[in-house]
Amino acid sequence: MNTKFRDGLVLLSKLTPRKAWNAFLVWFSYHISRTFKRSFHWGDPISLSIEPTTSCNLRCPQCPSGLRAFSRPTGMLQGNLFERLVEEQKHTLWYMTLYFQGEPFLNPEFLDMVNYASVRGIYTATSTNAHYLTPENAKKTIESGLNRLLISIDGVDQDAYGKYRIGGSLQKVLDGTRNLIEARKKTGKKGLQIVWQFIVFGHNEHQLPAIRALAREYGVDELAIKTAQIYDFEEGSDLLPQNEKYRRYTEMSAGFVIKNEMLNHCWRMWQSCVITWDGKVVPCCFDKDASHQLGDMKTESFGRIWHSDAYNKFREQVLHGRSNIEICKNCSEGTKIWES
Repeated sequence: MNTKFRDGLVLLSKLTPRKAWNAFLVWFSYHISRTFKRSFHWGDPISLSIEPTTSCNLRCPQCPSGLRAFSRPTGMLQGNLFERLVEEQKHTLWYMTLYFQGEPFLNPEFLDMVNYASVRGIYTATSTNAHYLTPENAKKTIESGLNRLLISIDGVDQDAYGKYRIGGSLQKVLDGTRNLIEARKKTGKKGLQIVWQFIVFGHNEHQLPAIRALAREYGVDELAIKTAQIYDFEEGSDLLPQNEKYRRYTEMSAGFVIKNEMLNHCWRMWQSCVITWDGKVVPCCFDKDASHQLGDMKTESFGRIWHSDAYNKFREQVLHGRSNIEICKNCSEGTKIWES
């Protein structure tokens, strides 16, 4: 069976009549809000991202975790907060990403959290640098019920890989991938979709044919080719590839600008949000420093935050002028190319 089709069936299997009705309410709310330029919201999130940890073992130069440059605390998500969120949202939540910043496998409770959400009928996904996927952890990952695992691999040799994934080992990534695929075969559980993500930089764009070949050799289910997010992109960067197709920025006479048109609406604001390890609710994954905190799960329920005046005011800001919201200025919606 085609792996994408199989993954789609797994996702579809998580849909219930109540989740479908909730998704319709969210979709309808979004389009009514766009029409009238006011925030209406009659559903709960279809998907959520929650952060297992801000800690990371690597030092990637365009990542706050890697740079140790957060303006917010570093820490680990605790199971009681996570379980409270799942219990509150399990009847309407369809998709959960257990990732925001940091390396999720550094949280010792991570796979327990995955399992907790999985057995309650939620599709689960995460992203990893794959340095902790020992044979034992690979087996536990398969058994946790995780449905989608995105592995960062930005080079086919250590020189290219290590230029961005500073402190990382390409061999550990390859070994971790092999451990996962072998564990999946041994357990006979085919519910995990294994995805390689290759961010295209100036120093590795010539390796695109080689990464495609390597993905086929290792037998991963999908290869995602992704453009790089650069924080100070206006004057360019040596990280930017030459091929325009793989850049999210285009060069103009005054400097580089993001390709995406700044439209005054955003589906994400109606169907999902991000929760930091310590319970802060923020609009999306571009708010890496949690500068737009819309509520705190330590002091109030998620549902109360989601439907609060503060959240609706932020949605209305989006409808009236995304260009005035700092986190929207580097938004890269739609900058992955799924290849296999």
